[in-house]
Amino acid sequence: MRKVRRVLFASTIGSLEEYQAKRGGEGLVAARQVDPMVLVETLEASGLRGRGGAGFPTGRKWRTMVENRSDRVGTTVVVNGAEGEPGTFKDRSILRKNPYHVLEGALIAAHAVGADRIIFGLKRSFTIEVARVRAAMAEAEATGWSGDVALEVFEGPDEYLYGEETALLETIDGRFPFPRVAPPFRRGVRSAAERHGGARPGVTSAANVQMAGPGGETDAPPALIDNVETLANVPRIIQRGAAWFRTVGTEESPGTIVCTVTGSTRKHGVAEVIMGTPLREVIESIGGGAKEGRHIKAVMPGVANGLIPADLLDTPVSYEAMNAIGSGVGSGGFIVMDDTIDLVAVAAGVSRFLGVESCGQCTPCKQGGLKISGLLADLSRSEADERAFASMQANVAEVSDSARCYLAHQHEAVVQSVLERFPEEMAAHRSGQAPAVPPYLVAELIDINGGLAVVDGRFRDKQPDWTFDEVFSGKLPADRLGEGRYGDWTFKPREWVSVTDSED
Repeated sequence: MRKVRRVLFASTIGSLEEYQAKRGGEGLVAARQVDPMVLVETLEASGLRGRGGAGFPTGRKWRTMVENRSDRVGTTVVVNGAEGEPGTFKDRSILRKNPYHVLEGALIAAHAVGADRIIFGLKRSFTIEVARVRAAMAEAEATGWSGDVALEVFEGPDEYLYGEETALLETIDGRFPFPRVAPPFRRGVRSAAERHGGARPGVTSAANVQMAGPGGETDAPPALIDNVETLANVPRIIQRGAAWFRTVGTEESPGTIVCTVTGSTRKHGVAEVIMGTPLREVIESIGGGAKEGRHIKAVMPGVANGLIPADLLDTPVSYEAMNAIGSGVGSGGFIVMDDTIDLVAVAAGVSRFLGVESCGQCTPCKQGGLKISGLLADLSRSEADERAFASMQANVAEVSDSARCYLAHQHEAVVQSVLERFPEEMAAHRSGQAPAVPPYLVAELIDINGGLAVVDGRFRDKQPDWTFDEVFSGKLPADRLGEGRYGDWTFKPREWVSVTDSED
């Protein structure tokens, strides 16, 4: 597989001076010399799509932001670095190697949409990344590189939904990571003075917010929110042009993507690949392929898309090709399952992860999700009868009803893919012929050390109310935390565990 180094640098860039010595910053210089709409048009022509999972066209997002910004209050650019998709470690790899080109991309975005501040939304547990970004910001401010744009790092919780863009904005605003209906271009984050002064009287809910609209006739501050990898692509696109970006990749999926490969492979790792590279080649190049004597049964692209069976491993890693087989690129994290892995146990593990991480604002998502999780756990232990299986199928069909974010749709997509693509494994457990197995551990990837993935072992003990108490309180996160302030939340240290073959 041809190696590329557009956003994931080979060596660590230790200072802004070193970055600029390697021609870093030229995109920002070029951006400041043209009309902001030229930047929007360049991004549209490049075909860059968001690398956070949804794959939304970046240029279109920027244009929508410009059309809805307020004339009264400043716009904010938010860098979404709240990476928590199981099996994904690409944003943290980028920030560890070089936070400067991500910051440069954010500064270009600020110029394009008229923003006066940039907020990096990271997790408090990302100590290495937080330190690197803070140091880069300090250099940018000391040298004047950031101009008049205010820079800030926000350290948030480990909850999965913190990475959902509206939930991220909610948390920055002093509330908890619960998704809201208002999109970022209609409602962003409050001013720094308001946020640091505490929550406004009576504003404890996302429902009680003012929204911006075309023409900027309100005082609601909109926000542009882009993923770390997305913004890392921006400087060179502006420096070299849209046509340069399209020299690799496919027509609908130009450029590169940073992929993470973990699971049942000879090694685990992160690397940048050209869009359109066959998935099999990505797995072999980054992960070394299947372990000796084993063969790949399926690949799970995070917990947002359906499982990919072995006979589709030659599918190109592109948005259009992955969508065509009923799956998706997601955030480029591919968890490989070999012939020793029970896929009913995988479905149970995914279901538990999503059921626990659901916030509870949507009843079918939380209550139905937890019911699916319990039934799949019983099924993996070969303890579910036909009636229970039918109940599980019914809940899968209804879990996404009236959902305000995508989590419930993810739950439906992953479980449905196992039901449809691996019916023989489901049948074996339903008939009691398959051996009992515990749910597969699905949790956030904490690090990759020496070619071995490290996951958050504490998730085994996490309750559906987002506590780690011995007994589940019965309360949903939205009920337990809905009227509180995020700043009052007590953080607990993680327990890191290396993944073994049996746990992976």
